[in-house]
Amino acid sequence: MASGSTAPKRLDGRVAIVTGGVGGIGSCIAKLFCEHGAKVILADTRDDESQSICKDLGPDNACFVHCDVASESEIENAVNTAMFMHGRLDIMVNNAGIVGAKVSDIVDCDAADFINVFRVNALGAFLGTKHAARVMKPVQRGSIINTASAAGIIGGCPHAYTCSKHAIVGLTKNTALDLGRYGIRVNCVSPHAVPTRMSKTYLGLGEEDKFDVYSDLKGVEVRPEDVADAFLYLASDESRYVNGHNLLVDGGFTVSNSGLSLYSQ
Repeated sequence: MASGSTAPKRLDGRVAIVTGGVGGIGSCIAKLFCEHGAKVILADTRDDESQSICKDLGPDNACFVHCDVASESEIENAVNTAMFMHGRLDIMVNNAGIVGAKVSDIVDCDAADFINVFRVNALGAFLGTKHAARVMKPVQRGSIINTASAAGIIGGCPHAYTCSKHAIVGLTKNTALDLGRYGIRVNCVSPHAVPTRMSKTYLGLGEEDKFDVYSDLKGVEVRPEDVADAFLYLASDESRYVNGHNLLVDGGFTVSNSGLSLYSQ
């Protein structure tokens, strides 16, 4: 949605926390949520970049809280900040994530790296869900959205990353059952590779290099904004009966076996 649009604001009056709000996807989510009337709290460890994004979004729309998502006290503080500033938390986006070491052979994988990837990706989503639920349960409403990945459906990425994203899909399903009893929806979004700083670094691409990854959907180049649109849908009342869903934003990448497909391109 372009700024200044006269279309209805789908999140008007709501309060959202976006972890990993500095990243390419996280910053797009924060911007889109603000455009649709939400008050957004960016929770990230990169203070200077977060402050810059909040300044661009406007002090009436966004603010920043320093937050390591693997620290329960810092996640708890982020949620408490939302409650102190706005008296409510409607949307929790557990978006913070890392890839870890690009190692293909499990014999060469470092246990400390594996643990650290799980610490940020899986534990971070768990803690964000736990503390969002703490304040959402009394009011019997809320939307929690986790960032999973196409790597949570298929294999092929580093072991730690793939396992952590499978864990997020499982966490989403289980907590959807748990929290659905209280009117709280839990869903996740699973992007394929998106041109962000993190994915370009992983692929060894420079800032200006062409981002060309395999997709079954020709003529469309994926953008971080496409992923943000999926989050907006799951945060809004348009998805009021959607719970426990994994929304893939992958151009059809995970639906075929490219080696056997009649439709290989």
